[in-house]
Amino acid sequence: MPAPTTPTRDFVTGLPKAELHLHLEGTLEPDLKLRLAQRNGIDIGQSTVEEVRATYAFDSLTKHVEMFFDPQAHTSRGVPFEAVVTGYHRAAAEASSKHGVDAHLILCFLRDLSAESAAETLEASVPFRDKILGVGLDSDERDNPPQKFADVFARARELGYRLTMHCDIDQVGSIDNIRTVLDEIGVDRVDHGTNVVEDPALVEVVRERGLGLTCCPISNSFVTDDMKATEIAGLLRSGVRVTLNSDDPAYFGGYVADNYVALAEAADLTTEEVVQLARNSFEASWLGDSQRAAYLAEIDRYVAAYDATAV
Repeated sequence: MPAPTTPTRDFVTGLPKAELHLHLEGTLEPDLKLRLAQRNGIDIGQSTVEEVRATYAFDSLTKHVEMFFDPQAHTSRGVPFEAVVTGYHRAAAEASSKHGVDAHLILCFLRDLSAESAAETLEASVPFRDKILGVGLDSDERDNPPQKFADVFARARELGYRLTMHCDIDQVGSIDNIRTVLDEIGVDRVDHGTNVVEDPALVEVVRERGLGLTCCPISNSFVTDDMKATEIAGLLRSGVRVTLNSDDPAYFGGYVADNYVALAEAADLTTEEVVQLARNSFEASWLGDSQRAAYLAEIDRYVAAYDATAV
C-alpha cells in the first residue's frame, strides 16, 4: 500500500529533513541549563528545573541543520569570539558521529545592536571563515530595518558568506523589509518571510528565484493569534520553496517534526505536500549539489520503503 494520504507522526518523524531556522541558544532546555550552571558553579538565580522553566515563559516572539548562533550575546559578556565559534564548531563536527546530524553554523548579528558592532563581529569572523557557512540577522526587528546593515552584508558577500535575514511575521513594515532584503540586500533566502503574501509581485519574485522561506509555525502562534497555517500552505501550494523549522524549540515547545505535524493538521496537508516540504528544505539549503542530491535521494528511498511496508 502507498504512504498514508494523511501524514502520520511516525511518517513525519522518520522523513529525512533539513532544518534551516534554528537558534542554538534557543535549544537549551531548562534541565540542561540548570545542570550546566551547577557543574560550572554559576549562580543563575534559579535552583530547580521548575524555576528555570518559569523564566522561559514567552508571549511574543536523519537531519541536516544550518544553525544560527549569536556571538554578540556572548562577546558582550566578555567571552572571546574564538571561544564561541570554536566551541560551537567542535560540537557541530561531533554531531554527525554522535547523533547522525550534519550540522553547520550561521553567524547572526543582533539587529538591536549597532551596525558598527555587527561590522566588528563580521571582521572577527574572518580567521574562522572555514567554520561558518553564512551570516544572518535576528533579534528585535522594530526600528531595526534591513537597510541598517546593508554595508555589513555587502562586506559579508565579499567574504564569500551566504546571506539570510529575519523578516518576522506581522511586524511593522514587514512587507517593506521583505522587499528590501530581496531587492537591495540580495539575500540567498529569507527567515520567516510569510508576510510576503501581502504582495503578489514579491511572491512571484521569491518563486522565480527559488528562494527558501524558513517558516516556523509553532513559534508563529506565540507572536500572533495563529501559526499562519493558511498563508504557509498557500505559499507551498503556489510553488514557493517553503520550509518548516523549529526556531527556538526550548522556548516554544516544539522541535522540527512537531512543526511538520502541527502544520499538517492545521492546513490539512497531504503526505505528498509534507514530502514536498522536506524536499524544499534540502533544495533551499546551502549544501553542495552532490550532497543535496544525496539527501533528496534519501527522501525518495524513505517514501518508497514506507510505501512497501505500509499496511
